[in-house]
Formats: sequence, structure tokens, C-alpha cells
Amino acid sequence: MDPKQKLLVIIGPTAVGKTKLSIELAKRYNGEIISGDSMQIYRGMDIGTAKIKSEEMEGVPHHLIDIKEPDESFSAAEFQQLVRAKISEITSRGKLPIIAGGTGLYIQAVIYDYQFSDAAGDEAYRLQLEQRAKEIGNEALHCELEKIDPESASQIHPNNVRRVIRALEIYHCTGKIMSEHQMNQEPDLLYETAIIGLTMDREKLYERINIRVDMMISEGLLEEVSELHKQGFRDCQSIQAIGYKEIYDYLDGKVSYQDAIENLKQNSRRYAKRQLTWFRNKMDVEWFNMTNVSELSKKITEISCYIEGKLQVKSNTY
Repeated sequence: MDPKQKLLVIIGPTAVGKTKLSIELAKRYNGEIISGDSMQIYRGMDIGTAKIKSEEMEGVPHHLIDIKEPDESFSAAEFQQLVRAKISEITSRGKLPIIAGGTGLYIQAVIYDYQFSDAAGDEAYRLQLEQRAKEIGNEALHCELEKIDPESASQIHPNNVRRVIRALEIYHCTGKIMSEHQMNQEPDLLYETAIIGLTMDREKLYERINIRVDMMISEGLLEEVSELHKQGFRDCQSIQAIGYKEIYDYLDGKVSYQDAIENLKQNSRRYAKRQLTWFRNKMDVEWFNMTNVSELSKKITEISCYIEGKLQVKSNTY
């Protein structure tokens, strides 16, 4: 792999404005966007994942969207392989590859030399944990991980049982927590990388998350999830995503509709907090506060100056 390949990465919590900024920067720097969201890969899951619409792309090519069916699994290792190939492909066309998204481990797996096969496995123990999850529930199993490895637990959603189990399995097999195992696999960056982090005052971010959920509801989130429910998608990785699990609970009669919406908002806010914790602890990020929307053009100019200095690229606006 050519270590001189240039790569722009835009990260940040949900609803902070990554999509809009990525479009603006792609147009400025002749770029193509690779989704760094682990759930936008699924077809038929558009509203709940805040997937970009075709008309919103403004002619900028997007990659790794709608490549899987909802019942197919997807891993950080597969993401790593697909994205690295896309980076080479985009670079070969003279374009700037831009990863934009909020799935921290997936993005980290691309830009550092992760070797996923290194961690040992124990199938019998894994099956035992799967049975325990059914007996005691996702939250309880997640609490067990939190006691052992609070850092990994902070960025793994309790409903992502597969990853919770994997983290417990690594500790069982190696005596090392998953975050320590990952830390030992973080050499120099594989690309000439500029990592842009978007943040926002907590109160403003939570307000945007609540508004986004209300918009999802008005755009037809209930109908979208109901269709997946009707088709029989259940107990698969995709349905554990925030926005789908909560509505499934309503459709299954476990909670009221209003409680499902409140749970969705609360889980989204908690996820945003975990995302920020992950990015701040795990990646060398240049942070930009996006709280004041009225200063957006000024902020984009500030971000552009950083990119041009870091990657030695020229803007199309010159």
C-alpha cells in the first residue's frame, strides 16, 4: 500500500453536520465520499440511518451505501478491506478519498494497520455467551463487559450483542481487554491523513438529535421499520441499530409508541456521547466546534485552511 495516498476523514457524533460538510469539502477538493457508517450499508434502512438522499449528494459520488441486505452481517474487518480498496480506486482517478461517518472502530481499522485475525477465539465460550444473552438480556451482558473493559463498553451499544460477546471472548481467551488488544495494534497511520472532528455544545447537539428523530418520524420511520418487521427481519445485526430496535419493541407490544420514540431519542443522545468519548481517546483529531450555525461559512474556511496545510491540496475555489 502506498503510504503517500492522501485521505480526509470527517468524524463526529450523530446529527452534528458531517454529511453537509463532507459534500462541501468534496466539491472543494475534487473528492469522493466513502460512508463511515456501519448501518448505511443496508438496503431498505434509509430513514432510521439518516442515509443521504440522491438529490442531497449534489453530484458527488458516494460509496459503501446500500451494499447489503438487512439480514447480512457486516464486520469492521470487511469494512477495512472494502474501504482500503475504494481509497486506492478513488486515488487512481486523481480524486481525494473522503471518509465521513461516526462508526469509530470501523474508521480506525482502515487508517491503522489492524490485524483482526490476531485475537484468539473460543467457539464454545461464544455460544455460552449467546445463550446467556438470551437468558439475562442484552443490558446485563453489557454490564459484565463494562466491569471488565469500560472503555470498549463505552463505544459498544448494549444491543450490539455480537460485539459485546466478541469483547468478552477476547478477554476470556487472552486475559487482555479488547481496548488493550486494539491499542497494541495502532502503529503509524497508513495514509497521509487529515482527521476533522466536528463537535458542538452538548445542549445544542441534543436538541438537534431530538429534532432529527422528530423528522424521521414525520418522514415515515414507523412505516420503514414496519416493513422490515413484516418481512421477518429479526435477530440480525441491522435490527439492533438505534432507530430500529426501539420501534421493533413497539411493534412487538413491549412499549407504547410514545415510549419507543422517547427511548429512541435517549439512546441516540447516549450514542452521541459514546462516539465523542471514542474519538477523543482513540484518534488524533483536529476538532472544530459547529455550535454557531451562523458562522458556518467562516468555519468551513477555517477547516479548509487546516486541510490544505495538512494534505497539501488545493481548493477548487481558488
